[in-house]
Amino acid sequence: MKIIFMGTPDFAVASLAALLDAGMNVVAVVTTPDKPAGRGQKMHESAVKQYALAKNIPVLQPVKLKDPDFVEALKSFNADLQVVVAFRMLPEIVWNMPPKGTINLHASLLPDYRGAAPINWAVINGEQKSGVSTFLLQHEIDTGDILFSEEVSIAEDDTAGILHDKLMNVGATLLVRTVEAIARGEHQGTPQQKLLNANGEIREPKMAPKIFKDTCKIDWNKPAIEVHNHIRGLSPYPAAYTTLQEKTLKIFASSIVNEVPRMSPGSVSSDGKTYLRFATNDAFIDVQELQMEGKKRMTVTEFLRGFRL
Repeated sequence: MKIIFMGTPDFAVASLAALLDAGMNVVAVVTTPDKPAGRGQKMHESAVKQYALAKNIPVLQPVKLKDPDFVEALKSFNADLQVVVAFRMLPEIVWNMPPKGTINLHASLLPDYRGAAPINWAVINGEQKSGVSTFLLQHEIDTGDILFSEEVSIAEDDTAGILHDKLMNVGATLLVRTVEAIARGEHQGTPQQKLLNANGEIREPKMAPKIFKDTCKIDWNKPAIEVHNHIRGLSPYPAAYTTLQEKTLKIFASSIVNEVPRMSPGSVSSDGKTYLRFATNDAFIDVQELQMEGKKRMTVTEFLRGFRL
């Protein structure tokens, strides 16, 4: 089969590499346009583009996915199948183009955690398992018929970064399995199942909306376990944050000290040398790795050597 691959970040590179390693015929790659990044605002190519060019695969970078020139360029490859991993929402004129359709690899066990940030929200919500799903694209986002899925456990202290890597590798393998099944004609989509709560009643799927800056701000009035999950669910990027002495403080790693605070939520406790703790309404959050505004990321002991509370 002729395959067109669509993706942008490192998560997608693992899938593209797995397809090529399995001998798949990827005839072109579609990714986002180059954009300025960093202090020097130099033009930055997506991880998928860099990998595709290294493998001599043609790259398309449309600004608008409905652009007639892009649509014609896409048609010219006469692809049998399109594969989407961590890319933008496609218009019907694009996803409905190839005869075998367009499949998507999504980093959750659908229908739970539809949306842009399934990895972050699974950890933020304290889930003990996540997974990956391959499905056929249709009109509503992340709602198409499921082809294959695989469950992945989430350990107590897994961050979003750790879960990202787990799902990236499992997902790449699952995607190859899916494409091989399609090539053999041995696949059959299954409509996404209705979900039940603990009482056996139908519940709505949990969602995974895009992460914004306000999402990252820590609410110290919440229970310690929710704050801890919030921190690890946003680590290493974009990172949960609070303020300390009127400066932004990002927190990347934490633990819970089960001691009821005798101070208001958000208050700071420290010996000035080895620990920095923030009070919640039921325990303390012990900060382990952080980054003060204008400084590099460091351990709490490194931070306290040069910071006076």
